This record gives sequence, structure tokens and C-alpha cells, in this order.
Amino acid sequence: MDPIIKNSWDLKEEIVRLRAEEKVQLAAIQERFSSPAAIFSTVYSVFPKGNHTGENKSNIFNQDFVSIISRFLIPITLNKTLFKNSGFLVKALVGLVSQKASGYVNEESVGGLWDKAKGLIASFTKKDKIEKRYPYSM
Repeated sequence: MDPIIKNSWDLKEEIVRLRAEEKVQLAAIQERFSSPAAIFSTVYSVFPKGNHTGENKSNIFNQDFVSIISRFLIPITLNKTLFKNSGFLVKALVGLVSQKASGYVNEESVGGLWDKAKGLIASFTKKDKIEKRYPYSM
């Protein structure tokens, strides 16, 4: 809210108030950049905070190791194999889409896929063992 200035005394009071406010803000800025730890916390506060309880893991600092690796590995793999002879725009588009897709890849999804593969292999080997013991069973 801007104060109403009617005469020169009001103007001088507002100038004094603004100079005092400037000194307070200058001290706050100097405090935020006084040490390397303070600078790091200031830079870290720029990044958005993720929701730790939900599935929103868009912040790179809140992701697990598999998600971070997939952010780099998926675009590189796609650009080196499927889109090898494509142009710059296609590769950039693949990079953007794969960055979004890598948000769905995490330790839980890779672990679930690994468990399914192990279960599938175990079911085949178990079936083979049963057929070897009882070749004429139904």
C-alpha cells in the first residue's frame, strides 16, 4: 500500500522510511550470501519442493538412483540406436519425451519387473522338473 504524500514533509518521511527499509533488506541479502553453506541453501531453495508422500518425483533431488540414471540413459540409448540417422529436431524431441517418460522409471518399477521375470523363469523351470519326474502325468 502506497502512502499518501500531501506535502514535502510527507515526502521526506517516506524517503527516510524507504532508506531504513533498504538497509534492512541489504542486511538480509548479505546474510543469505555470507558463507558457502548459505549460498548453497539459497540455490537449493530455487528448485521446487516435491511431494514426498505421493508419486510426484519431478524434483531431481528427491529421486532414487534408478530414476536419475534413467534420465540420462534413456535419451542416449534411443538417440544412439533407434534415431541414429535422424536430425537435430527429432533427437531433441526424443530427449524431451524420454525425460518425461523417465519419471515413471524408479526402483519399485524396475524391482517389480525383475520379480516378474524371476517368477516367469522359475515357473518354467518348475514345470520342466515336474515333467521330468512324471512324464506321463496330466
